[in-house]
Amino acid sequence: MAEVKTAQQEALEIAQILEDSKADDVCVIDVSELNSWTDFFVIATIHSSAHTQGLAKQIKDYVKENGMEIHVAHNKAPGGDDWNLIDIGPVVVHLMSEDARNFYELEKLWHGGKKLK
Repeated sequence: MAEVKTAQQEALEIAQILEDSKADDVCVIDVSELNSWTDFFVIATIHSSAHTQGLAKQIKDYVKENGMEIHVAHNKAPGGDDWNLIDIGPVVVHLMSEDARNFYELEKLWHGGKKLK
């Protein structure tokens, strides 16, 4: 029987996948005390549309292998690849271009969360 992973373990494993796949400035923030709809944000800087697609596929494969489910996956910026969001329930992954990351500053917006990585 497979071990049941906590949302924190899942968030940290997804962050490791992103780092191993050359995403930059990967961070994990525990936002469980700040809202009711998710527990962890994984935020990473991506380099291109192809990079985003490759990372998204790896995350989807991880989700499938771990018996999880993607609730929503979409681009946050209309018509662009600047911000790709993958909602896995307790973990929300933000794949952002450097420009989008600097503009939206999610780490500052969610500064009350505990930064794990």
